[in-house]
Amino acid sequence: MGMDNFKSGIPSQTSTNNSSSQVWSFVSAPALHPMKVFINVKKLGTASGLIFVAPYTSYKATMIGQTGALIMDQAGNPVWFRPLSSRYIQNTDFRVQSYKGKPVLTMWQGTISGTQSADPNLPAGDPEPGAYYLIINQNYKVIRRFTAKKGFTADVHEFTITKRNTALFTAVKQVPADLIPYGGPADGYFDNYSIQEVDLETGELLFFWDVLAHVNPADSMLPASSATSSNNIWDCFHVNSVEEGPNNTLLISMRNMWAIYLVDKKTGKILWQLGGKKSDFTFGPNATFSWQHDARFRPGTRISMFDDACCASSSSRPEGPARGLILQLDFQNMIANVNRTYYHDPTLYVPSQGNVQKLSNGNQFVGWGQEPYLSEFKNAGNTENDPSLNLLYDMQFPDQNLSYRAFKNKWVGLPLYPPSIAVNLLSKDTAIVYASWNGSTETASWQVLAGPTPRTLSVVIFSTPRTGFETDIDVNSVGPYFQVNALNSSGQVIGTSRIARLSKRQC
Repeated sequence: MGMDNFKSGIPSQTSTNNSSSQVWSFVSAPALHPMKVFINVKKLGTASGLIFVAPYTSYKATMIGQTGALIMDQAGNPVWFRPLSSRYIQNTDFRVQSYKGKPVLTMWQGTISGTQSADPNLPAGDPEPGAYYLIINQNYKVIRRFTAKKGFTADVHEFTITKRNTALFTAVKQVPADLIPYGGPADGYFDNYSIQEVDLETGELLFFWDVLAHVNPADSMLPASSATSSNNIWDCFHVNSVEEGPNNTLLISMRNMWAIYLVDKKTGKILWQLGGKKSDFTFGPNATFSWQHDARFRPGTRISMFDDACCASSSSRPEGPARGLILQLDFQNMIANVNRTYYHDPTLYVPSQGNVQKLSNGNQFVGWGQEPYLSEFKNAGNTENDPSLNLLYDMQFPDQNLSYRAFKNKWVGLPLYPPSIAVNLLSKDTAIVYASWNGSTETASWQVLAGPTPRTLSVVIFSTPRTGFETDIDVNSVGPYFQVNALNSSGQVIGTSRIARLSKRQC
């Protein structure tokens, strides 16, 4: 799957559910069918910004709407949707970053093993060969597309643009190995990971860290015997986040080691390990974690993560409920203590994925991974016994749709393509005009023009407020020619649609 499968025409996604109660449909944008969401909790005090998700689902589940990259407002209205051509192609890690001082959208694109077959050829969650990363500018134009180096596949988990405008990401490759010493098959493979840094201008590989060369597979919490259910490939590490830290270090999370590592970038040496079989830290009450994702530095000597506490396989028992977790690291005594916890209400058991994001106002934003929720909490957090405490916002996706991570970011979208228009006859004297502009964050209202010929259009509605993704506007005219102008909050025209004509059958 080496080609970008997004086309401007109507995507065809098989095995999707386009029930109107769960999926958006728009008269002016008939190719777009993003999922509808439900807002369970909405209280005062949430951070400003838009919500970024990349919906998909597992092979056995019905996909509600289209896969792709979706920006929503806090009411759940789509703002921008980039659908993919098949449910068997996905985006992950969709968010706003900065490149050369300008805001951009970034994401991974490819096929996730376990979404296209009941009998996947790779361990669940692995990227299929041909995956790549995308950088998209404020005009929604792809400005960079690149893959991993050294025979590795671009991985779903992490792609960060550094302050040096380089790309730091995870990548995976299957390495032949005799797994008998570990309790696995003789003709097996390590699912080996690397951390790579690439110059986005030249494509040059600037940094490479080979996990197998530095971490002992024997310390994995996932038994090597599990390889027999995934083409003899043992997913012993499962690297799922990397972040640059102070003094040229990297913070790396490995789910199947139950551990987070600090690595010296210059020497490649592991400076310390938090969690797992060889932890350099002991743990205070309720501080242990397992199957974790998204390890991040926090101010002071704190580390945040999404603690899945569940599950290597369908036969595994959860260690506990999922939570956002911030740990305080005491380097003098090498003890990790709980600083904050963020539990969902009601309690969730999350087998994979998830993230915790610090927001601009200090709130914490949690994507619940394999469970179809995202939430926002006051910084103070809550406890397992009082999960509604400090929960300000909770969104639920339809059915078994999920997003690997979820983010809240500020974003200004300035599409170069024109607004979309459609028009239908409402009565013998009136028409209904449908106006939308996929990705425009600056459209505040719409102006409608109508006339008997394309060259004799005049304004019939000077300004009507934008409502959600698509605005329906009743017009006391039958045209039969119509056009819309998008207006910003100052009333300036920022975009003009094509001219639409009522069909002769309607006129």
